[in-house]
Amino acid sequence: MPDPQLVLAARVQDALSAAFGPSYADADPVIRPSQFADLQANVALPLAKKLGRKPRDVADEIVKHLDTAGVVADVQVSGPGFINLTLSDDWIAGEAQRALEDDRLGVPAAAAPQKVVVEYSSPNVAKEMHVGHLRTTIVGDAIARILDFLGHHVVRDNHVGDWGTPFGMLIEHLLDLGEDAAARGDSSVSDLTAFYQAARAKFDGDEEFADRSRRRVVALQAGDPETLRLWNVLVDVSKKYFNHVYGLLGVTLTDDDIKGESFYNDLLAPTVQELEDKGIAVISDGALCAFPPGFTGREGEPLPVIIRKSDGGYNYSTTDLATIRYRVDTEHVDRMIYIVGTPQSLHFQMVFAVARMAGWLGDEVSAEHAQIGNVLGTDGKILRTRAGGTVKLAELLDEAVERAGAVYDEVQHDESFDDATRAAIVRDVGIGAVKYADLSVARDSEYVFDFDRMISFNGKTGPYLQYAAARIRSIFRKGGLAPDEATGPIVLTEPAERALALQLLGFGAALEQAGATAEPHRLASYVYAVADAYTTFHENCPVLKAPDEATKASRLALCAVTLRTLTTGLHLLGVPTPERM
Repeated sequence: MPDPQLVLAARVQDALSAAFGPSYADADPVIRPSQFADLQANVALPLAKKLGRKPRDVADEIVKHLDTAGVVADVQVSGPGFINLTLSDDWIAGEAQRALEDDRLGVPAAAAPQKVVVEYSSPNVAKEMHVGHLRTTIVGDAIARILDFLGHHVVRDNHVGDWGTPFGMLIEHLLDLGEDAAARGDSSVSDLTAFYQAARAKFDGDEEFADRSRRRVVALQAGDPETLRLWNVLVDVSKKYFNHVYGLLGVTLTDDDIKGESFYNDLLAPTVQELEDKGIAVISDGALCAFPPGFTGREGEPLPVIIRKSDGGYNYSTTDLATIRYRVDTEHVDRMIYIVGTPQSLHFQMVFAVARMAGWLGDEVSAEHAQIGNVLGTDGKILRTRAGGTVKLAELLDEAVERAGAVYDEVQHDESFDDATRAAIVRDVGIGAVKYADLSVARDSEYVFDFDRMISFNGKTGPYLQYAAARIRSIFRKGGLAPDEATGPIVLTEPAERALALQLLGFGAALEQAGATAEPHRLASYVYAVADAYTTFHENCPVLKAPDEATKASRLALCAVTLRTLTTGLHLLGVPTPERM
């Protein structure tokens, strides 16, 4: 499905070349929305300075050489030199028809597919996921889904925290409780937060326990088989918990996507050695450090990336560098996207800089920190429980479903459902509301977590979009045919039909932008615009009671392509779309 902006941009560039010579063929046509037409080319204004002519004269010259055949119905020059372009109704209808007939809605697969690692979620073993993991999990999953659809080879990577000094105390605490407690699913183990806090309290208050824990860390790092077996008990308990939360959220992560810190443990020493051999890592105050250029402290002193601590231990920077080295040398990736909170920005900038110094990141491989902003409460502060504690993600999602049920029951529905069907719908509405509210905001921005706003069936919300899809499905049920039986042809006779069809043509561009920038909110905004255009269409253009059969067939076809665009877009965001609501 060609993006109208790109189609017109190509036509205007051809006109620039014809009017002013081939050297102007690559000039930006500056295609923008217009209040006077569908789109506007504003290139005449900046070009006039180079040509030494009046902008309006330049615009007239462009229009004189513009090929409008088959695409543009009307061209007008306004103001100082704005070129207003109105697309042909037949062209819009034809492109909407092609989208209807194409399994991919006219969105081409990538001509040069990349291998892309999307690192997201990344919880810690033996700790419960909290609200801070909400955004990293669902934003990352949406990015992975979008890139998948665009034809790239996506490697989902759940870089869990499953190694390091805390595991000494966790294993010893497990032994104190009795290993069979984990097998039974005993609450002391299955409640990961309580389990971790109890281990920490013993470590801080019992020197004998602390000594045992330190020795256990040494045994773990040395690969002691019994210690590794106990460590795996904790990992397995945590995986079951992670999968429960991922099931609630409907994300695509599996156990096969886990490459925790432990995976890279054997690669740390060789990575450090290579940095030393290349003269990048040097001893500073007893620690092995790299000093990437351009990073300085308040007093202008160079900032270090500590690669090996003065006690000989490794840290996050070491693991992240080993990870980059592995992904480039072994997995041969083209792009790495790290879905991690904004506070880690400097860390990633410096780690990427060191990786470039080492030659692991060249021009052919990109590494991006897709920054994630905080989730705030309605008081404008970091979202916390009333007692001031961290909000557990599973409890937050359960509350979303509960609140969705209350709101759902207040809304008038076309039909009634049995308890099981209602429960499934309410679950989809609650989870969809949370996910869309998050994904509709630029990922690096903070946003206020407000149940009342996000679960509303009105406005820019998940339930509004879900209901739009369900309403289209209802039309087809009442009409006695399936959406894929609507074949058109699409003919545009009303303004609301035209506006909806034109909006549908932007699907491919929205996906490309979201994938290129790793910003799902671009797709979320587009899907809302489609639903909003459909609402206007629904209110102004009867479908089943259309004035004649040809109009009815056209509008059913328009409904069908709208439904597929909505459901595909929401699916790529990870938002479920109930068949009935």
